[in-house]
Amino acid sequence: MKIDLKEDGKRLIGVIAGGLLMALNLKTFVSAGGLLPGGANGLTVLVQRIALSYFNISIPFSLVNITINLIPIYIGFRYVGKKFTFFSLIMLLVTGFFTDYLQLGPITSDKLLISIFGGIMNAVAITLCLWVDATSGGTDFIAIYLSERKGVDTWNLIFNFNATILLVNGYLFGWDKALYSIIFQYVSTQTLSALYRNYQKLTFFIITDYPHEIAAGIHEVCHHGASILKAEGAYAHQEKSMVYSVISSMDARKVKMKIKEIDPKAFINTVHSKDIMGRFYMKPKD
Repeated sequence: MKIDLKEDGKRLIGVIAGGLLMALNLKTFVSAGGLLPGGANGLTVLVQRIALSYFNISIPFSLVNITINLIPIYIGFRYVGKKFTFFSLIMLLVTGFFTDYLQLGPITSDKLLISIFGGIMNAVAITLCLWVDATSGGTDFIAIYLSERKGVDTWNLIFNFNATILLVNGYLFGWDKALYSIIFQYVSTQTLSALYRNYQKLTFFIITDYPHEIAAGIHEVCHHGASILKAEGAYAHQEKSMVYSVISSMDARKVKMKIKEIDPKAFINTVHSKDIMGRFYMKPKD
């Protein structure tokens, strides 16, 4: 595991900031509204509430959270990436420490405001980690492993997991809290989608007179391949070439600039790609 002081320093600051923000959210919005976040944090909060309400036992957040994350952390170190998992582990430890020791009260008692702004804060905390190539742990490790190593669509698995803990929470502690938790998770998902677009993919259709140069330029910018197809203009019946490529949304602006540099007259059409099968380059975690 090689260390780059400059880059790893930035990553360390990012995961600490993300962990602190996650803890602030758990201690204020989530706690005040009796909400349930998604993933391992949600399961941790649920275990804490059950222990306190039914057994009168107060369990530290960090103890439950690390225990739940033991298997995902092993999967991360073994199959996903050691440095990626190391920084994610720091995020977990920072979140647990501040959640256990910060003494904060609720900001508001309005559950709708709690759900909305809590969801936004949750997404910002996760985004801070993703920007520095880390994660908040739990189901993220499993999702990355299954999707990248096994080619399994993990959306339904994560959805079913979150739905299960919401149903248990609703049955034990009131369905109003479960319904507000759905708003919380929906807002968080939508905000995360707007803030972090690295996992979103775009298909580029480029009509150009310089197809080979543009295909090489795309690979130079983001390491993605391209296909070159023959095309004919319907009006002038001139032969053209069309370059077809699927890239990450994060690389779209750089790719467009490269295309315009090679062929200022190129016609570019981009389409959001929902489902991709086959080989697609993903930047290594380490």
